[in-house]
Amino acid sequence: MLLLLAFVLFVAAIAATGAAFAKEPPSGLARALEALERSGQAGHELAEQADQPFADRILAPFQARALALGRRLTGADKADRIRRRLDFAGNPRGWTIDRVLSMKVLCAVVLPVVVVAYGLLLGGSFTVLLVVAVAAALLGFVGPDLYLYNKAAHRADQMRRTLADAVDLLTISVEAGLGFDAAVQQVARNTTGPIAEEFSRVLREMQLGMSRSEALKAMGARSNVEDLNTFVGSMVQADAFGIPIAQVLRVQSSEIRVKRRQYAEEKAQQVPVKIMVPLIFFILPCLFVVVMGPAVLNALDAFNGK
Repeated sequence: MLLLLAFVLFVAAIAATGAAFAKEPPSGLARALEALERSGQAGHELAEQADQPFADRILAPFQARALALGRRLTGADKADRIRRRLDFAGNPRGWTIDRVLSMKVLCAVVLPVVVVAYGLLLGGSFTVLLVVAVAAALLGFVGPDLYLYNKAAHRADQMRRTLADAVDLLTISVEAGLGFDAAVQQVARNTTGPIAEEFSRVLREMQLGMSRSEALKAMGARSNVEDLNTFVGSMVQADAFGIPIAQVLRVQSSEIRVKRRQYAEEKAQQVPVKIMVPLIFFILPCLFVVVMGPAVLNALDAFNGK
């Protein structure tokens, strides 16, 4: 046993000595070769980084940091609200929840810098620049929300104006003997605008296995147009109770046309009220200057004895 233990210790000592000699620092030539190899790898990495586009090298990391900051600043339910606004706006191409959050932070940072730089060129005071910078930061932070709100309002107005024609085409197609799916396909093919996009999406969802009621409810949830939600509710009830779809479509078409006429009359009655603001602040002052200006100048000349 003692001889075996001594032999094991001897072998371990030889292995440790070999490892120590193997880990000795390299000679001068070896160190130079390793340095050249490392410099070549570093140059290759720098070349690969330089070949990347500017958006991937600079903008992408900055946008990632802005996204992280935006998630911290917004509440936990902000993502659901942004998703709902994107649905109301028609899900613009390239716009996602992460992009909206990052754009809010980027606009809140970039817009004050631009405004302050322009104010410095004009020679503004520190107090004015501070107030303008704060206002620009707030405006930049809510800017993407305002864009989505404007986009949603414009889309809702288009849907109100084209919904009656789409329902008429749907009614004619069903009364001609087509099924509801084929009638929806005719509407999506022969109309344009947000209504055509929504009916096309309903058709794709039904083809993917979603039931008709679920697809129509999803279309109503993606829009804030009251007439469309009423139409969706009627179609879902008709599907649930087995009511003939052609009769429901005929009634809905008549009601939607009446509501569209009432909506147009309401907008026409709002015109005199809305035109008062530009009339008072922009048109009447110019008119007073043109009409009263010569009389005021003549009166001043008369008082001065000229």
